[in-house]
Amino acid sequence: MRVLAIDSSGLTATVAVVEETQTIAEYTVNYKKTHSQTLLPMIAEMAKMIELDLSTIDAIAVAGGPGSFTGLRIGSATAKGLGLALDKPLIHVPTVDALAYNVYGCEDIICPIMDARRNQVYTGLYTFSSRAGEKPDSNLVEPVFQVMKMQMAVSVEELIRRLNNYARPVVFLGDGVPVYQEMLSAGLKVPYSFAPSYMNRQRAAVVGALGIKYFKAGKFETAAEHRPEYLRMSQAERERAEREKKAVTEVREMTMEDAAAVAEMEHQLFPDAWSEKSVLETLEQEHTICLTALKAGRIAGYALVYTAADEAEIARIAVAKELQRQGVARAILQKLEELCVEKSISKVLLDVRESNTPARALYESAGFREDGIRQRFYEDPQEDAILMSRGVGK
Repeated sequence: MRVLAIDSSGLTATVAVVEETQTIAEYTVNYKKTHSQTLLPMIAEMAKMIELDLSTIDAIAVAGGPGSFTGLRIGSATAKGLGLALDKPLIHVPTVDALAYNVYGCEDIICPIMDARRNQVYTGLYTFSSRAGEKPDSNLVEPVFQVMKMQMAVSVEELIRRLNNYARPVVFLGDGVPVYQEMLSAGLKVPYSFAPSYMNRQRAAVVGALGIKYFKAGKFETAAEHRPEYLRMSQAERERAEREKKAVTEVREMTMEDAAAVAEMEHQLFPDAWSEKSVLETLEQEHTICLTALKAGRIAGYALVYTAADEAEIARIAVAKELQRQGVARAILQKLEELCVEKSISKVLLDVRESNTPARALYESAGFREDGIRQRFYEDPQEDAILMSRGVGK
C-alpha cells in the first residue's frame, strides 16, 4: 500500500510518500514561510524527485487536527482537493496521535504538546506496551500503541496535575515544549525528558505510517466527508461569539431576502426542514406573521405563524444553536405578542415535542399552559406533541 501523507497542523509543513515497510520520500520545512506557499510546491517537488504518478497512490493521510486553524484548513483543503481530483480515500490521522507515534516503542508516558495560546495546549497521553509475537515459537516483540487520554485542549496547569497523578516518567515533544518548558520544570513532580530534535516535531512519514494502520482497521473516509478537528473555536470565532452574546436582539418582520438563511437554519435544526420555497410561500400568504431575529448583524432566529380569526398558531420558532439561551426566543415571543395585540388576536397556540424539555420550560415561563396531547404527531423519530396556548396581553 502506498500513501501520500500531509501535515501542516503546526509550525512545520511536511509531506511524505510512505509504503508499509519503508518511507519513499519525505519533505519537511520548519521555517517562516506560510504553508499556503510551501505545501503544494513541496508535494510537486517530491513527486518529481521520485518520479511519482499521484494517481498510483492508494490513499491520502492527513493530520486532521487539532492545531493551527489556518494550517489545518490549508492541509485539509489540499488533501480534499487531491482526494477529489484523484478519487482517493482520505485517512484522518489525529495530529497529537501522530506526534506521539514519533516516539515508537517508548513505554513511558508520551505527552505531545502543541501551543494553543493562553497557557493552553493541545495534548493527549500515550504509551507503548510490548507483547510477544502471535506464533508460539516467535520472540518478536510488537509494541502496541495505546491511547491513555484522547487528544484534548487543556491548561498547562491541569496537564501538570494529571501527569503528577500518574506517578510515571514522561517524555514531551511538540512546538509547545519551548513555550512551556519552564512551567513544566517548575510544576512536575515525576521524572521527565524531552524528545531529541529529530523526533520532536510533526513528520509526514509518521502520519503516513499510522495512517496505513488506520486504513487497514477501516478508519478512512471520502474526500467529501473529511473535516478537520479543531477541538475549540478560533480566536476570531470566540470574539464573534462574545460580540453576539453582548449584542441587542432586534426582531422585525421577515423579508423575502431572509428566506434562504431561514431555510439553511431549518436544515441545521430540524429533520423535517422547510425548504426555501416553503418559507417564501408562507411569507406570501395573507394570514401569517413571519418574524426574523437579528443579533450582531446576522439572523439569529425566526418564527413562522399562521393566523385565523382571533387566534395565532406558531408553526415554527427556532434559534441558531450557537445563540440559544441568549434571550433570542423570548425576544421573538415578545414581538409576536405586540403584533397580536395590534391585530386583535387574543390567543396564541403551539405544539412541542414531549421530549423537548428546554423548549417546554421556555414556553411555560412565557405564560403558555398545556392543553393536551396529540399522540404520535411527530415523525423521525415518532413522538407525541404537547399542545400549549396562552392568552394575549395576559
